[in-house]
Amino acid sequence: MTWQLKMVELGSSLVTYSVLTLLTVMLANWFYKRRQKVLLIEQIPGPKALPILGNALEVNVEPRDLFQVISGGSYIWSQITPLMRVWAGPFPLIQLFKCSVVEGLDVTSNIGKLRLSACARAMPLGILNTKFFQRVVGGLGIVGGVLRVWLGVRPMVLISLPNQVEVILSSNKHLDKSRDYTFLHPWLGTGLLTSTGSKWHSRRKMLTPAFHFKILEDFLEVFNSQSTKMVEKLAKKADGQRFDIFPYITLCTLDVICETAMGVNIKAQDNSDSDYVKAVYRIGALVQQRQARPWLQSDLLYRLIGSSKEHDACLKILHGFSYGTIRSRRIEFQKEKTNKLAKHMDDEIIGKKRRLAFLDLLLEYSEEGRGLSDEDIREEVDTFMFEGHDTTAAAINWSLYLLGCHPEIQARVHEELDMIFSSPDQPVTMAELREMKLTENCIKEALRLFSSVPFLARELQEEAVIDNYRIPEGTTVMVVTYRLHRDPDQFPDPERFDPDRFLPENVSKRHPYAYVPFSAGPRNCIGQKFALMEEKILLSSILRKYRAESCTRREDLRLLGELILRPENGNTVKLFPRV
Repeated sequence: MTWQLKMVELGSSLVTYSVLTLLTVMLANWFYKRRQKVLLIEQIPGPKALPILGNALEVNVEPRDLFQVISGGSYIWSQITPLMRVWAGPFPLIQLFKCSVVEGLDVTSNIGKLRLSACARAMPLGILNTKFFQRVVGGLGIVGGVLRVWLGVRPMVLISLPNQVEVILSSNKHLDKSRDYTFLHPWLGTGLLTSTGSKWHSRRKMLTPAFHFKILEDFLEVFNSQSTKMVEKLAKKADGQRFDIFPYITLCTLDVICETAMGVNIKAQDNSDSDYVKAVYRIGALVQQRQARPWLQSDLLYRLIGSSKEHDACLKILHGFSYGTIRSRRIEFQKEKTNKLAKHMDDEIIGKKRRLAFLDLLLEYSEEGRGLSDEDIREEVDTFMFEGHDTTAAAINWSLYLLGCHPEIQARVHEELDMIFSSPDQPVTMAELREMKLTENCIKEALRLFSSVPFLARELQEEAVIDNYRIPEGTTVMVVTYRLHRDPDQFPDPERFDPDRFLPENVSKRHPYAYVPFSAGPRNCIGQKFALMEEKILLSSILRKYRAESCTRREDLRLLGELILRPENGNTVKLFPRV
């Protein structure tokens, strides 16, 4: 019996020893791989980092200052390198900024390290104002457009050269969005914006027909009716008084996206205080707040000290509206199918039905047994809502702002519109849209200077090589479009507003990844044609009726980079009726 007990004890000891040995080996392997990753990341130039904290203290700012911090820091380093490396917790993030690489620079040399260290000491990142944003964005130019920063033990690499951006955006391997997008999951789930792998591929293929040319043409009625209502609202302000036009345009785009996505007119322009409208605005601010504050990124801490109750209340309103619409439309869909009324509908009714193409397409797929539940449909509808109103509103506002700063270009747009339209109240057709060459180029130039989405972030699933820098798997790489679009090699005199940059002969001279307001490559924006159509119609509707003057000088602008890029104090303009 004693012998048996000793054997049991020996066996137990061996198991314990084996488990401890295995854990030790696994831990050693983790530290080894971690060390290898750190060594690779540290080859990329960037500011000095504290142990554990990294550069987190420099970016621990109010959400309204975060864009200035990230962009401003890149300004310093674009003068040093085309990439920037940052550590944010245990994960690396890399930003890309510039369009050309300084040849012959050896960033691993002692001289290179001394230069980088000296620059880091001379221009610290902890500047919480607009100049900081300018420094960070501009900082990617001296050495070639790359910058590394540590946020805690998490490295981030920022890039801004077209050839660097092409490596990431053109790849079929680097398709996963950064982990910061996970804070959108409670609202959007894993729809087209946030999904990865096979789910993303199947959803992208499934949704592409919803943005077919013919479907988009059927949305013109919505674009025209909602823009007419917006212009009527603006008539009360068109007497030369100063006012913020941003919310007027945003409410219009919200009406447009609700009606085109779900066939529901929420009348946001008539009732901006509705629970749904307020929830849409508030949820975006809460997501941005959580992204910007590391201590709120833990679900547990967010429940304890964050705004989780308000966040959940917004979700209840938003999801309730979406589910209610889906259920109602599914009932209608079934009735039409049962009664077989479709064969007897005239062309006008069919045309009106097709305005529901986005939701109808998903319901049709669901009926065909493609595995789409109401939850799946809700994810895509909410994603379309999220991506389709704020970004478009920002583009229209920036276009109007820049035209208000440049009356000579606005006069050219007025001349173009007067030649196309016989009346300022004439509905826009596809034929007129195609004729708005200058108007379209003004929008594109506005998106160059002020991209609605100022950063594009991807999480590497395997190692990438950019300008001889090996960027390891798990690193977050951030494309800084704000800096990319200001590369003087691609856009001479980059701060000048010049719509002629987008004449065909000028576009052909540029690198294909020098301009990416809608991202690029296999994961580009599926709705960019929809967005440009809407932007042209809404902007032209305003300018056919009014002349705009901007009340804020470019040098006085303070940019607010939340989920979209907007002026912190709104878009204050004066409108005057055109005679």
